[in-house]
Amino acid sequence: MPVESFAAIRRRAEAQQGGAAALEKRIAEGLRPGDPAALTDDRILAEMAKRVFQAGFSWKVIEAKWPGFEQAFEHFDVAANGEMSAERLASLMADERIVRNKPKILAVRDNALLVEQMAALDGSAGRFLAKWDRADQIGLMEYLKAHGNRLGGATGQYFLRFIGWDGFILSKDVVTALGLAGVIDGPATSKLAMAKIQAAFNAWHEESGRPRSEISRTLALSVG
Repeated sequence: MPVESFAAIRRRAEAQQGGAAALEKRIAEGLRPGDPAALTDDRILAEMAKRVFQAGFSWKVIEAKWPGFEQAFEHFDVAANGEMSAERLASLMADERIVRNKPKILAVRDNALLVEQMAALDGSAGRFLAKWDRADQIGLMEYLKAHGNRLGGATGQYFLRFIGWDGFILSKDVVTALGLAGVIDGPATSKLAMAKIQAAFNAWHEESGRPRSEISRTLALSVG
């Protein structure tokens, strides 16, 4: 089955959502516009931490407790979190302001080191991320997974979306739509499947001129 044009996917999404205006409204509801380069390193680390703690947990609970997270992790100061003594770890494990999950607490420490690494390369982590080619989201996801802690898969994708990086999220609906479009014929897990997905998003971006995040939302809304 050939890969569908974005125009065809867009028509299906409009039919699913009740017209072009309704679709545009739904697309906008799921986007987080912004410029990663404008974010300070502590905000980059905070977004990483929020997505890590939300993974496999209630997002609403994490949002409600987030002011406590900010206090407990010293507002995600990168230097302070890059060093985590046994005493500080024990203190955090007893801190009721946060979700006391040891692997995820340690991920804050490890991802602080990643933020420092990115900042050393481009002046700030946000600038490092902003400079990454949008046509190579797969490469950026591999970088985050290899150099960070618990930033692979959907967690990394949501992190990029929430800092305003223009890319896709491989939600269940998006994966279903990719199958219907003829991009993949199974799970979006293998290197070959991911390469096909990247190529499709790049082609649809060239065809439509729309940001890849909007294309991702359109795919999701074309099936549900």
